[in-house]
Amino acid sequence: MISGGFAARIYGSVRELADIDIVIPEINFDEILSEVKECVTFGPAQYKDENWDLWLMTLCYKEQEIDICGAHEAQIYDKKCEEWVWLETNFSISDTKEIFGIEVPVVPKDELITNKSKLRREVDLLDIADIISPTLYLLLSDPLTNSLEGIQ
Repeated sequence: MISGGFAARIYGSVRELADIDIVIPEINFDEILSEVKECVTFGPAQYKDENWDLWLMTLCYKEQEIDICGAHEAQIYDKKCEEWVWLETNFSISDTKEIFGIEVPVVPKDELITNKSKLRREVDLLDIADIISPTLYLLLSDPLTNSLEGIQ
């Protein structure tokens, strides 16, 4: 399932992409590894930084970075609550979108906005502003902190 910045682009974000994020069940990493091993630059392994704690495999394909992320054992750091929270990935409710002539599953828009509002990185706030109406964004934003206090 497509997620992250690429999903945000599908829903209306206009910022430049850093990478393409694809979420799969952790048990599927072994199935795809033989097909992508020439492109692997990281993993598959547990990855943790200030925002993410998840199973990850990073690929570089035709100069494009692609992050393949585990779906069911992933956590993000919720900056508003100041705690790690589990990501809930439900493949059965993904949206199907046509991308370059191929129908692919995409994280639902409301789930994407929820996750990005927890992460609260600059790119997440930009994506949210592009995805939701600018008027709604202004109503929900705190102009002093440039954060989305009203979105959970």
